[in-house]
Amino acid sequence: MTSQQDHAQLFRSLHTPGSPLLLANAWDLGSARIIADAGARAVATTSAGVAWGQGTADGNNLSADDMVALVARIAAVVDMPLSADLESGYGKDPAGVAETVTRIVAAGAVGVNIEDTHSETVSPLRPTDEQAERIAAARVAADAAGVALFVNARVDTYFHGVGGEADLLGETLARARAYVDAGADGVFVPWVTDLAVVAALAEGIDVPLNILAGPGAPSVAEFAKAGAARISLGSSMASAAYGVAHRASRELFTSGTYAALAGGVGYAELNALMR
Repeated sequence: MTSQQDHAQLFRSLHTPGSPLLLANAWDLGSARIIADAGARAVATTSAGVAWGQGTADGNNLSADDMVALVARIAAVVDMPLSADLESGYGKDPAGVAETVTRIVAAGAVGVNIEDTHSETVSPLRPTDEQAERIAAARVAADAAGVALFVNARVDTYFHGVGGEADLLGETLARARAYVDAGADGVFVPWVTDLAVVAALAEGIDVPLNILAGPGAPSVAEFAKAGAARISLGSSMASAAYGVAHRASRELFTSGTYAALAGGVGYAELNALMR
């Protein structure tokens, strides 16, 4: 088994503008093994997929205990860098985020996502300075643990439309720079597929840029040309897998047929992969 610190250094090195790290996000041990077997260079979790797999809604409803336990189990079965989606850090304050990061490093992760969305109704995003304090706490906790953890700061301005149509880019760049100053190693801006905007973000942010991809988005090559250093599928793959279960079960209970089950991985192949 490769050491955690070696995995951490490798994970950092894979964030290359123009030749991005590709992440097909896992939600359980089986999906992690399938992703690793497909030729992945690293594995990352999706908080939404993990929550759904636990029968829980996404959006800071999963407990830190559940996420840490799953990350530890995935780390035990895939010998490659592992990054954990921590939503907003599973902590009410910076100290709580630091505790989560300490635990997730101990579980075997070498990267984390921490977003500025929160579940409170006062505003869709945390104030920039408050989120920067949470990022800084994560950085200090990781350094204290002795692992070069890659802290990926997710900026949800485009997801929530914060800043308005006229200043979405400006608000995003301002938040990104504050998070980088606080210790973030990368910036994740989901829900952006306009290549001109991706290029502007890559130009305006001094750390690797992470983009979310899925059906209808530009190709890897196009995102790479625009300057993306990391491309994630997020919850899309988990959603697609649950889509099969959704269609197949409804087909069974309505028409009594099974067409939706076509195209599955063969029993023998899947069973061998899980050994």
